[in-house]
Amino acid sequence: MISFEPIRLGGAGLLLLSYAALCIAKLRRPPARPMPKGADWLVVYASQTGSAEFLAGRTAATLTTSGLHAHAVDIGSVDATLLASATRVLFIVSTYGEGDAPDSAARFAQNIMAATPDLAHLHYGVLALGDSSYTNYCGFGRGLDAWLQARGARPLFDRIDVDKGAPAAIADWQHQLSHVAGTSDAPDWEAPAFGNWRIVTRRQLNPGSAGAPLFHIALSPSDAALPHWEAGDLVQITPPHDAHPRDYSIASVPGEGHLGLMVRLHRNDDGSNGAASGWLCAGAQEGDVISLRVRAHQRFRLNGNAGRPLILIGNGSGLAGLRAHLKARVDAGSKENWLIFGERSPANDALCADELQHWRRSGGLAELDLAYSRDPARPRYVQQVVDERAADIAAWVARGAAIYVCGSLQGMAGGVHAALEQALGADALEALDVAGRYCRDVY
Repeated sequence: MISFEPIRLGGAGLLLLSYAALCIAKLRRPPARPMPKGADWLVVYASQTGSAEFLAGRTAATLTTSGLHAHAVDIGSVDATLLASATRVLFIVSTYGEGDAPDSAARFAQNIMAATPDLAHLHYGVLALGDSSYTNYCGFGRGLDAWLQARGARPLFDRIDVDKGAPAAIADWQHQLSHVAGTSDAPDWEAPAFGNWRIVTRRQLNPGSAGAPLFHIALSPSDAALPHWEAGDLVQITPPHDAHPRDYSIASVPGEGHLGLMVRLHRNDDGSNGAASGWLCAGAQEGDVISLRVRAHQRFRLNGNAGRPLILIGNGSGLAGLRAHLKARVDAGSKENWLIFGERSPANDALCADELQHWRRSGGLAELDLAYSRDPARPRYVQQVVDERAADIAAWVARGAAIYVCGSLQGMAGGVHAALEQALGADALEALDVAGRYCRDVY
């Protein structure tokens, strides 16, 4: 168990930096606002990887097609004033981790749902996205539905739970929309189609590791041009004989001429390989066809942070998303980049070591901190590095830096979040989140 003790030297300076960051973010935060003018319906989405946002856009478009005025908003912008002015709201919400709210919904869950507003004026519907392999299936959506009813809001129809994007559940939602909108016309709800891709190369990045094998896999379209994507985006891959797609962070940029992934081979309790990772890492051969599509991941793209210093933090296969950002930044000539990354052993788990050291020597990486939990000389975790370098992180943030975290939800992400709260202050870290300067892609 790691303890996070207060930084004694420069404590006043860190306090001032944290306060300044909080004030700046609050100045940038949009004021509380009433229901958008002319909107009959509010479509509120809580998305982690983009699925809920996509469905919210299609939902608002369906309502608009029928002649209604609909407005889709991120749940992070919903406050008590907006709820008080709304009369009809459709919620499309994901569940994250073990029943938690997505990052974008954390403040709504902690602040709005902790209060007891009278919502008797509100009619609503809930589409809950989840994965039944987790214990608290659709936990946030179920909790939101219960809270709304407890506050007096009236459901337009029963909550619809969606297991791994099940088409039948999405069709049920569309049917309910057609009923409330009074129309059978609807815009196209189809996401980009899956295409045929082939494995160009596959190599293990950690031979001899005590951990599960981790592979770099290079893919190219078999019958089309390489599509466009941005650093931070994802792919969905459907393995043979398994209908539910899996998401993976893209580890490359289009200019490299291929789509790169970093995939950890998952082993089930019975010793068998995972359906998707087993196929990608062991079952498929070079030249075999993979069913794949690229998905925009807006919450982990740089967007307005492109001109800022960038602190990238992660572990394990999370290096994929971080490496794409670094490659894009290096190619663009941006030099204010800092990578804090952790793995098991420096002898067998030094992922992309030559490339990272080259960027460090050539100036593409201003700072590089590597943590190995089983390093005989200095064992430590990523969150310990964040703790040790708290003053430097606060200084980078004061200069406008954004923080991106990618990797394990269990252990790393929580530990890093706690260490960043210690370094910057909880309010300042929340302010960075509100300003879009603290982004996570953790799983």
